[in-house]
Amino acid sequence: MNEISRVEGRQAEDGAAALPHNIEAEQQLLGAILTDNDVYDRVANLISARHFYDPVHARIWETAEARITKNALASPVTLKPFLEADEGLKELGGPAYLLRLASAAIASFAARDYAQMIRDLAIRRSLMGIGRDISARAAEVTAESEPQSQIVEAEQALYKLAESGGAVRGFRSFLSAVKDAVQVANAAYMRDGGLAGLSTGLVDMDKKLGGLHRSDLLILAGRPSMGKTSLATNIAFNVAKAYRRGTLPDGSPGAVDGGVVGFFSLEMSAEQLAARILSEAAEVPSEQIRRGDMTGVEFRRFVEAAKQLEACPLYIDDTPALPIGQLAARARRLKREHGLDVLIVDYLQLVRPGSAKDSRVNEVSEITQGLKAIAKELDVPVVALSQLSRQVESREDKRPQLSDLRESGSIEQDADVVMFVFREEYYAEREKPSDDKLDEMAKWQERMERLHGRAEVIIGKQRHGPIGSVDLSFEGRFTRFGNLVKPWQQSDGNFV
Repeated sequence: MNEISRVEGRQAEDGAAALPHNIEAEQQLLGAILTDNDVYDRVANLISARHFYDPVHARIWETAEARITKNALASPVTLKPFLEADEGLKELGGPAYLLRLASAAIASFAARDYAQMIRDLAIRRSLMGIGRDISARAAEVTAESEPQSQIVEAEQALYKLAESGGAVRGFRSFLSAVKDAVQVANAAYMRDGGLAGLSTGLVDMDKKLGGLHRSDLLILAGRPSMGKTSLATNIAFNVAKAYRRGTLPDGSPGAVDGGVVGFFSLEMSAEQLAARILSEAAEVPSEQIRRGDMTGVEFRRFVEAAKQLEACPLYIDDTPALPIGQLAARARRLKREHGLDVLIVDYLQLVRPGSAKDSRVNEVSEITQGLKAIAKELDVPVVALSQLSRQVESREDKRPQLSDLRESGSIEQDADVVMFVFREEYYAEREKPSDDKLDEMAKWQERMERLHGRAEVIIGKQRHGPIGSVDLSFEGRFTRFGNLVKPWQQSDGNFV
């Protein structure tokens, strides 16, 4: 009986003959490495011991790998002392089997193709294993095994397998990295003005941020009633409204303008969020929409806006108290089924950690690290809203600072950009003097006129650019932030 039939005969006895494999490819690749150790460097980023079907081949790979990585020679002779006591190798003829592997070696130029074949077959076997596990767990009807949690676990297992299906990137040459940087700069240059990332639809904010960058975690923080959710919905609407699909520079299909938006609304219902977006688009106050108190003109405008929004790729998930693991799984599913260009989470403190921690700081740290991992894994910007601590209210200057972030250490550390929404008008309204103090009333009215309809986004941290503030307009009736018209733009009428 030859070596191949011995191997396959042993696997058949174990009841595993139906699993996809290619013993000859494994033998010839191992032979190539044992005759030329440089072949290992060409295939090490593609396969590892776990990808080999035959356990003896996996142990031969591990032994050879251990020597090669120590700059020691791996050959049939040098591997013999480490493997001659291996029971599986004895079945195949002992150390003489190593010599026969070397004699069956393929040419070094074909090694990568053989390694890819071995990897692909291993992934197929893993898929079959996941399928069996799903079937077995679904058959167990117990109080602990909820179907929904099983679906999430199955999705996570499949996505993990899909991610492991690509080769490990490892080190890249500086030339390769420079090419990518030049492509980003060229794309920004071609966009007339310089956006390296996705446009928010707010001109001054785009100039300060350079758009929303892929794989970035952006924190949008503020005290209650400052307009965090309104600004997030405005950005989501602007991105989805501008969506245009086409061919990307690398030849793949995707969003050439705007993008697909995923919105996790852990505080408000999907209906409430939709009402806010419709209020902005139709220019009808949101409270009138809720009450149905609209004139004929307003209702027609409302219906027209609803029709236009039907085609917008904006997807809302309003499941409360989502664990960070399920949030990641749902984001992956959205990207797989519909695409995903920006993800918004409202808000960070309502996301649950994967497991209970000994302190709230550690829980928030797990959540922020999870959100950053999602941004990098899915290669999209993640905008997470965050509450601020009450210490803002005790200061005379109510402008928020990085130290005002709740559990600020982890949030500030993990975020690429930290922004604060601030409306001084909100605080000024609450400082109205009594009617009999005429001088104070006059000053207050002058201050209110100056602050009316204005908002400020303070950029407290930015890895890619400068910090500072951006002035925006704010229409409370429509919960809408917009570009603020400057005095010189008002005079010449050139503002767009």
